[in-house]
Amino acid sequence: MDSTRIAAERCRRAFYRISSLPIDVRDRALGQVAKELTRHEEAIVDANRKDLEEAERNQLSSPLLKRLKYDGMKIDESVRQVEALIMQEDPIGRVLSRMELDEGLVLEKVSCPIGVIGIVFESRPDALVQISTLCIKSGNAVLLKGGSEAKRTNEILAKVIQGAITQVDACFEDAVHLLSTREEFRALLVLDDLVDLIIPRGSNELVRSIQNSTKIPVLGHAAGICHTYVHEDADLELAVRVCYDAKVQYPAVCNAMETLLVNGKVAGTFLPLMAKEYGEAKVVMRGDEATRRIIPVDEATEDDWTAEYNDLVLSIKVVGSMQEAVDHINHYGSHHTDAIITRNEATARRFMDLVDSSSVMCNCSTRFADGYRYGLGAEVGISTSKTHARGPVGLEGLTIYKWRLFGKGQVVADYAGQGAKGFTHRKLS
Repeated sequence: MDSTRIAAERCRRAFYRISSLPIDVRDRALGQVAKELTRHEEAIVDANRKDLEEAERNQLSSPLLKRLKYDGMKIDESVRQVEALIMQEDPIGRVLSRMELDEGLVLEKVSCPIGVIGIVFESRPDALVQISTLCIKSGNAVLLKGGSEAKRTNEILAKVIQGAITQVDACFEDAVHLLSTREEFRALLVLDDLVDLIIPRGSNELVRSIQNSTKIPVLGHAAGICHTYVHEDADLELAVRVCYDAKVQYPAVCNAMETLLVNGKVAGTFLPLMAKEYGEAKVVMRGDEATRRIIPVDEATEDDWTAEYNDLVLSIKVVGSMQEAVDHINHYGSHHTDAIITRNEATARRFMDLVDSSSVMCNCSTRFADGYRYGLGAEVGISTSKTHARGPVGLEGLTIYKWRLFGKGQVVADYAGQGAKGFTHRKLS
C-alpha cells in the first residue's frame, strides 16, 4: 500500500475520532496551537528565512516572495486569528431545521463536519495555520500540501500544530498531516473513497489542473480578477482612497483590484487625481484609448482585462454607464470580488444585484473579501463556485448536514396504499 493511501486512511480514522469531540476540547486544542506558535517563534522564523534565501536564489517572483515571508509579525497575526477562531460558535451539531412528519415522528437537519479534506496551497505558510485550525474547530481531518518553496516553514508549522493538539487529546493524532511531494498529492486525487473535498489555493493553472484530475469535489477559485467601478455620482476623494487601498495595500493577493472602471462623466476629473497617487506608489497603469486621452499610461490590450497581475500593475477602462461596467465585470471577471463607488444606495444595490460575484461591495476596498475580516475566524480559501459554499470559506463552509429522524415505532406501510395515514409536515421551532 502506498504512503499516500496510508496517510489518508489515518486521516479518515482521525476524522471519526474528532468529529464528535466536544467544543471545549476543540477550543482547548486551538488555544494550545496559539501558545506553541508563540513558543516556537524563533525556530519558525529561522526556517522561513532559509526558505526565503533559497527562493531568492531560485529567482521566485516578487509576489510569491511576499507571500512566502512568515516573520514574527505574521506569527502574531496567526495567533490573533486562532484566538478569534476560538471565540466563534461551534459550527457542529446546530439544528438547522425541525419538522414533524407525523405525530411522534420528527425530522431534524443538523450541521456536521465534511470529513477528510485535501488542501494544496502555494507559497503562503500562514495558510497552513489558517486551514489547520479551521479544520480542528470544525471537526475535520486535513491532508496538506504546501509549495516546495516553503518546505522548511511548512514542516515546522505542521509539526508544531500536530504536537500542540495531541497534547490536549490523543484523538487528534493524524488529524493534521503534511504531504511531502507533488507526487503524493497527485496520488491523493484518486482517493475518492477516503477524501471528501479538495480545496486548492494557488495559480489558475494549479486549480484547473486539479479540477481536471479528480472525481473528488473541488472547492476554490481559478483567478482573482477583481474590479472597482467609480460611478458618475461618486465622492471622488473617497474613491481615490478606496481605489488606492484596493490596488496598493497588498497587491500580491487574490482580492486586490486588477481593473479600474471609471464612468466617462467623472473620468476627466478622477483619473488625474488617481494617477498621481498610483504614480507615487509606482503602479504601472495600462489604459484603453479613452483613458490614454486623459492620462499618460501604457496601452491596455485585450489580455489585460483577464489578467491577474498580483503586482503593482493595473488596467483602466472608461465606461459610459453602470450597465457597461456590469457587463464588463460579468464578461471578463472571475466572479471573485467587485465593488462600486457611488453616493446612491439604489444604484449600489442595483450593481450588487447584477454583478455575479461571490462578494460585491459599495464604497469600500475589495481587500475586505477575507474570512478573518468577515468575522469567520479565518478562511481555507475563497470559493467562486456555486456549490455549498461561496466567497470566503470559513467554519460554515467546512460543514455539511445530515438528517436525523426520531420515531416511535412508525413504519412506512402505515403511510402507503388505500386508507393510508397522511403526513402533517408541520415545521417546528
